[in-house]
Amino acid sequence: MTSGANSRLLAWDSAATPPKLTVRGDWTLDNYAALGREIARLRAEVADLAGAQSNQIDLSGLGALDTAGASRLLELLGVELARKLSGPDSVLTTERDALLRTVADAMSTTGKIQHMRRRSAAIELLERIGHAMEIFRQQALALLGFTGLTLQALTHTIFRPRRWRITSVVAQIEETGLNAVPIVALLNFMVGAVIAFLGATVLANFGASIYTVNLVAYSFLRELAVLLTAILMAGRTASAFTAQIGSMKANEEIDAARMLGLSPVDLLILPRLSALFVSLPILTFVGMISGIFGGGVVCALALDISPAMFLSIFQEQIELRHFLVGMSKAPVFAFVIAIIGCLEGFKVSGSALSVGQHTTSSVVQSIFVVILLDALGALFFMEMGW
Repeated sequence: MTSGANSRLLAWDSAATPPKLTVRGDWTLDNYAALGREIARLRAEVADLAGAQSNQIDLSGLGALDTAGASRLLELLGVELARKLSGPDSVLTTERDALLRTVADAMSTTGKIQHMRRRSAAIELLERIGHAMEIFRQQALALLGFTGLTLQALTHTIFRPRRWRITSVVAQIEETGLNAVPIVALLNFMVGAVIAFLGATVLANFGASIYTVNLVAYSFLRELAVLLTAILMAGRTASAFTAQIGSMKANEEIDAARMLGLSPVDLLILPRLSALFVSLPILTFVGMISGIFGGGVVCALALDISPAMFLSIFQEQIELRHFLVGMSKAPVFAFVIAIIGCLEGFKVSGSALSVGQHTTSSVVQSIFVVILLDALGALFFMEMGW
């Protein structure tokens, strides 16, 4: 028995063994509406159409086929069944087979996107958290590996003075250290003045304005001078390292150096690392002096604490260990800033956009790691009673 035997485009022969669906005629945009009606009628009349197998489909009578007709054919048969009908044994020509596969792939992708859009906000949030954690893991592994590579090159070079690049180190010291003295001194001076003013405002309520000297000295010797200087260098120097190395990589200068037998680590990283090892402790000391000087100016102008009294209290009550605690953090911060800045430079893929992205990333990572290490160091020194 044949249902729809007179149909111009579709016919279902239920009397055949197994039942057979015949596709014929032109499946094009001109017949798009008619094809929709035929498919709806056939689905209403034939209950087991959804379970049809590839050997039950006859495409030998198919006429013209375009993208619109292929989408209707996929709507009728489904993506999986349509893929089974296409292939080396298909009765379709190579062009039609390729068209059917392309439309099937597009419809599969669209279905996946629609499925993703229907996911709940909680699933999306968990996915974002998982993606962020995976990126963090990759960044941490890359940083550890790059740190090991740099330390290996440093230990291999430090005992061989002939391999030292004195000119590059001195040039980097001038760029990262000497040129940064004015901004570091000014920043710490202003912060020292603010700390002294706020401390005096609070301590005046207890009649203890004289302890503003201790507040300023402790804060700048132990924490603020080295932290402010490191944050400033993270924004100023780490970004410069990334931009310089990234531009060299984009211009294939690093590849040219490798071709000449030069190590990029010895050529680019070690001079910058050595320069920052020298510059950051000196800048930290400048920051300590500037911050304490700023606090002393406020004490002299607002609290009637003369410079002689300020220096006398500072000498008698402030121990040397506070200065040493602050200075001990400077080499650690210098190492972290230099490593992150250089690593992000080597990650540049070769475009100007990549240079900008990794420059931003180096600044953010450097500041985050510096603050994290400073917090851990503060807890450690507090527990040790230093």
